[in-house]
Amino acid sequence: MSVHVVAPGLESHAGSTSVRRVRVSALAGQTVLYAALITLSLIFALPLFWLISTSLKANRQIFAFPPIWIPSPVIWQNYPDVFLYAPFAHYLFNTLLICSAHVIGPVITCSLAAYAFARLRAPGSAVIFMLMLSTLMVPGFVTLVPVYILFAKIHWIDTFKPLIIPALLGNPFFIFLLRQFLLTIPADLEEAARIDGATHFTIWYRIMLPLTRPALATVAIFGFQGAWNDLFGPLIFLNSSSRYTLALGLQVFQQQHTTDWGLLMAASTMMVVPMLVIFFFAQRQFIQGIVLTGIKG
Repeated sequence: MSVHVVAPGLESHAGSTSVRRVRVSALAGQTVLYAALITLSLIFALPLFWLISTSLKANRQIFAFPPIWIPSPVIWQNYPDVFLYAPFAHYLFNTLLICSAHVIGPVITCSLAAYAFARLRAPGSAVIFMLMLSTLMVPGFVTLVPVYILFAKIHWIDTFKPLIIPALLGNPFFIFLLRQFLLTIPADLEEAARIDGATHFTIWYRIMLPLTRPALATVAIFGFQGAWNDLFGPLIFLNSSSRYTLALGLQVFQQQHTTDWGLLMAASTMMVVPMLVIFFFAQRQFIQGIVLTGIKG
């Protein structure tokens, strides 16, 4: 019988070689991953870059072929001209008025409903919760005609009421999102508050709201984004140009025979930038609010 003996130096050398290969393989994998992510990021950012570039071009450069990616000269005057061509500031005020309702309303009403579904035990609450979730499967276009007739009967057409008041009454998706987040909070905090004599409203206001800040930030961002980008609602319920929102006011730059594409792209850029800024500063809480809602159900 022959016995092979490996010298200690050779064994350590083989181990270090194996570790080095693993590190090189991991580094190569990360390099490929980051290269793919950077490539995809550039592809997805290309429309935004073209939008901003077009907003700074003269009309003769917009339809040039081959395309001119970097405007020369840069026409910064397109942005001030937007406010001269149309009452863009007034459209901005109307949009912010509607967005404020879509941010403040769901944060209050949806958090109250979510707290009731997550913490209060009442007969039939599970059935009511399932019925509420079932409304998510009904497309808004199905109820559009009866909703429009209802608003017309109570003289809400051509006012901001159809765009504001329903947002104050809650949203099934937001209620579900907040309920799932509330289920992740230990019940011991609530029991300790009850021992101290706290009511349900006190528990909701002083304990649940601060702890659900990431989910509330998610709801606020979703509400603001939905109202900011909404075109269909203002198009259906608003008739007077003085009540136009930004999304609806962009059609002012598109006339019957001609379109000033430089001004239209400048106005579109000013619509896109606020959403990018909001997501950039709130992305941490936004992602945390989305992730933690699926931990417990």
